[in-house]
Amino acid sequence: MLTKNINFKNFVIKIKKFQISKKLKLLLNQNNPILTTLRPEYKYSYNNRIISKFKKSSSFTLIGMGGSILGAQAIYDFLKYKIKKNFLFLNNIDSNLITRQKKKNNVNLIISKSGNTLETIVNANIFIKKKDRNIFITENTNNYLLNLGKKIKAEIIEHRNYIGGRYSVLSEVGMLPAELMGLSEKKFKQFNNLVKNKKFLNSLVSNVESILYFIKKDKLTSIILNYDERSDNLFKWYQQLVAESLGKKSKGILPIISSMPKDNHSLMQLYLDGPKNSFYTFFHVFDKQSIIIKSKELFSKSKNIVSKDLNKILYSQKIATENVFKIKKIPFRSFEIFNRDEKTLGELFTFFILETILLGRALQVNPFDQPSVELIKKETRKILIKN
Repeated sequence: MLTKNINFKNFVIKIKKFQISKKLKLLLNQNNPILTTLRPEYKYSYNNRIISKFKKSSSFTLIGMGGSILGAQAIYDFLKYKIKKNFLFLNNIDSNLITRQKKKNNVNLIISKSGNTLETIVNANIFIKKKDRNIFITENTNNYLLNLGKKIKAEIIEHRNYIGGRYSVLSEVGMLPAELMGLSEKKFKQFNNLVKNKKFLNSLVSNVESILYFIKKDKLTSIILNYDERSDNLFKWYQQLVAESLGKKSKGILPIISSMPKDNHSLMQLYLDGPKNSFYTFFHVFDKQSIIIKSKELFSKSKNIVSKDLNKILYSQKIATENVFKIKKIPFRSFEIFNRDEKTLGELFTFFILETILLGRALQVNPFDQPSVELIKKETRKILIKN
């Protein structure tokens, strides 16, 4: 068990040569600014006035890229069953999204750390109208979005300059949208409890040790076998976190999201009998409300699934696949989620953030920068200026 909300089964190997336990102790004892955002005592740059002003709105449009929007989108999809408001996410340059009609009483929430993200600027210019109500989250520097926000008299909230987008989910960037969704910000903040939990810490350490072992063996592809559609954006958030944090100095891991059980009928053959250069993560959520198959007439030849709910069928497929992986000695870990709530999601965010930072430290790369991506931004600006 990782916690009472999450059953975590680690890779079936025991490696203790990377000194991750020492690195974790050092990390937790440091005054790391990223870790401050995970703590419940973190002070946001917004206050209850903002929440009160906009909480009655039933429609929101979030405009951002990468970590500026993926965390909020992961929260919305994972917990959508308890959210009564409508959220539209604009996270790419896509004319189909731009033509979608905003609902009445809509609030735009525009997020960019630098305030100069090209795609966010493009979508903001197309989508925002003069009479709209707007909230901007950006750095307090002389940037495009800050100046635009001031010009149109939007609410402006500071994006702390020490918080990178992919690590910002439990800061203003993720928690303000969560509160506007009607969720409890406090319940997400599980860091203080988790770092006192020996099972959590031991699982984290052994998990990182195992991944480092796979990297040494040139298993550089991390495939997430996701059995929960509502967690798709959670793993898109995780994908960016891992790829952008560790992909430096010719090192890193390639995270790939595989939709299960659909991919049993397309990619599973490769996973089972293809190149042995990957390790796997199984992910399943036990939903308390699931559709039950009732019709006996339609399934007279398949009595084994009558009266069973979809969740049970999905879980059976997951366990069956794990059993085959064991037989074929394919390395995997497994997350089984018992409660779909803020607390559980906060635990997952914390686990994956700590995992990524520890991997970066062990691989001797800076997990907080993305130097090569900046080269593309500069080159794009040059081309646009010339044309």
